[in-house]
Amino acid sequence: MAKKKTEQESAAVEPEGAVQEPEVVGPEGAAQDPEVVEPEESSALELELEASRQEASQNRDLYLRAVADMDNFRKRSQREREELAKYANENILREIIPAIDNLERAVEHARAGEASQGGLLEGVEMTLSQFGKVLEKFGVKAFASLGEPFDPSKHEAMGQLETPEHAPNSVAQEMQKGYLLNDRLLRPALVMVSKAPAAQGGESDK
Repeated sequence: MAKKKTEQESAAVEPEGAVQEPEVVGPEGAAQDPEVVEPEESSALELELEASRQEASQNRDLYLRAVADMDNFRKRSQREREELAKYANENILREIIPAIDNLERAVEHARAGEASQGGLLEGVEMTLSQFGKVLEKFGVKAFASLGEPFDPSKHEAMGQLETPEHAPNSVAQEMQKGYLLNDRLLRPALVMVSKAPAAQGGESDK
């Protein structure tokens, strides 16, 4: 009777139809409240997001500036290459002009009859000497070919010449000088290549 009365009293305490809220139970069985984002934490997230946006904007500006600098460098390099190709021979041409001046003076004197044959020859020889010094200054030198063995790497054969004065297959006559530029062939020499003279008829009969 006492147990039955206790159950009836418990039922009378809770109203009919009442719904009990479930308790949040933690790992250890303790009741926990739902997670709530604090205002201070939300403000920190917003500041971090704003800082990320500013950093992204700065990186974009740096990227655009780098692209513009690279484009300017490319254009400047192109201009420098064009100017170098256009004026690459400026120094050697400046050195050649005085030699041309001397030739013009020699021609003027010859036309005016002011120079004897010897004086004209002297002027031309002086001009040739000046040209030679200019070429040497820039590493250009003529090389000797007469009497040397024929070398196809620096000689260009124009024909053969029968002569007993030179060994066969050697340079018997130099028609145009060859030049080297710093030990590299600049222009081959035009030469005639020697060959043994044909035997005379009387000697061949013997």
